[in-house]
Amino acid sequence: MMAASTKQLPDYLRGKYQLIYTVTFAAFFSIVFLLLSLPFSHNSWMALGNSRFFVFTVLFATGSLALVALSRFLMYKTRNVISMTYLGYAAWCVAEVVVICLAYSFITVPLTAIGWDQFPRTLGNALLYGTISLIIPYILAGMYFALQDKNQTIRLMNYGNVVLDENVLPSKLEKITLFDNSGNLKLCVSASSLYYMESDDNYIIVRYTDSRGELKRYMIRSKMKTVEDSFRGSSLVRCHRKYIVNMDKVKVLRKEKDGYELDLDNDSIPPIPVTKTYEADVLARFNSDVLPRQPLK
Repeated sequence: MMAASTKQLPDYLRGKYQLIYTVTFAAFFSIVFLLLSLPFSHNSWMALGNSRFFVFTVLFATGSLALVALSRFLMYKTRNVISMTYLGYAAWCVAEVVVICLAYSFITVPLTAIGWDQFPRTLGNALLYGTISLIIPYILAGMYFALQDKNQTIRLMNYGNVVLDENVLPSKLEKITLFDNSGNLKLCVSASSLYYMESDDNYIIVRYTDSRGELKRYMIRSKMKTVEDSFRGSSLVRCHRKYIVNMDKVKVLRKEKDGYELDLDNDSIPPIPVTKTYEADVLARFNSDVLPRQPLK
């Protein structure tokens, strides 16, 4: 329980498109649930036939959807500033439900004239309906994105498995194969040609050299977390929230006042920063027996 509460939320659950799809699915699910539950809800003022209550129903549904959309927009905008655990994400979702249910209860009591003594009962019923109409689609959407991410990771890990009759050095065999979020193969580049990858929102910018030695740039709609998990144990190492670097291309590890920086063996590439979150991994890989030890400048 403690591990789950402190485990970091995957980046894909706070991605722009994932949040848009989650809100859209939750809205559709809620509408269907509302249509199915209205005939059995005797104490609700929500109605589709009565013109007066129909207006209130539409206004409340629109306001609730706007609140959820705003909440997810804030979740997206703060993704690079505020880290979030699974427990924090669950609390955020529950807070959305509670706010909407409180608004519903404060509207219901005066609108139906049932008396404020019925407020706790009204709120309890609202929380039950709110949990079904929002929390369930949130869980289903999260499971779908987790399964999609896992399938993509497995596909990336298995794609490079090859069998040859002749003996070839592992460094010559290693390929970095990248798929987009839809599972389409977008780029397969030799590890010896790849320099680094940079995160740009829901896209990844891959920097590599072609057969003529010219530095190229390729953009793929994918997630850094997927790439990091797929090639764990290879020469690719996460050194920053925005960067994954090929340690075989590192020429100098340099300590600056704000932290370490990596100089790659291509003068056209600016120094790549190393943040404290990934500092230990970079230093361990830099000083491992697999990679040559380089002097600090």
